[in-house]
Amino acid sequence: MKILVTGFEPFGEHNLNPSQMLVQTLVDTPFEGINLVKAILPVDNFKGPEILLTHYREHRPDAVLSFGLASGRARISLERVALNLNDFEIPDNQGILITDKRIAPDGPTAYFTTLPILSILSALAVSGIPAEISLTAGTYLCNLVFYTIMHEVAQSHHFIPAGFVHLPATPEQAAQTQKPVPSMSLDIMVNSAKIVIQQIAASLSTSD
Repeated sequence: MKILVTGFEPFGEHNLNPSQMLVQTLVDTPFEGINLVKAILPVDNFKGPEILLTHYREHRPDAVLSFGLASGRARISLERVALNLNDFEIPDNQGILITDKRIAPDGPTAYFTTLPILSILSALAVSGIPAEISLTAGTYLCNLVFYTIMHEVAQSHHFIPAGFVHLPATPEQAAQTQKPVPSMSLDIMVNSAKIVIQQIAASLSTSD
């Protein structure tokens, strides 16, 4: 079983990104029978989606799991909906600011995740990890790559579990902010990622 797992490089005022740290920390074979293909995406309107699609088309994974930072959130956020909208609050790392523009001109308004988010949420709760189902992945790069992969999966008729998970800030990031910001340790984030991967694998095994 092959799962493509992605994170993002730092962006904006953040000098690190827990999604990058998480992906780099995960071992390539976290469980027997599961192999991870890992990629760190640039916070770049063009290259981020391009690199994601290159890995997807080259490796043809059984599932795609993307992570990103949502500073200010206190829980692991399982994103339910990807919107066909780019509306950046800040420029990407190339200085590009996009306002009110569709990601795919002929694409649907939104896609729902195909990750088993209800079973993931339950498993995280059993493990004592704060988690939630979120109805917005924003309109920045996280939503962009989320919509991009869901559109690709739909267009290719390669219907697989795919979706996006937002992470809180790390304690190190929280300590650098002037306002109080919720945080979560990298160890807990890594454990949550392993639980998500286990639930994806279980859903794939059930569907076989």
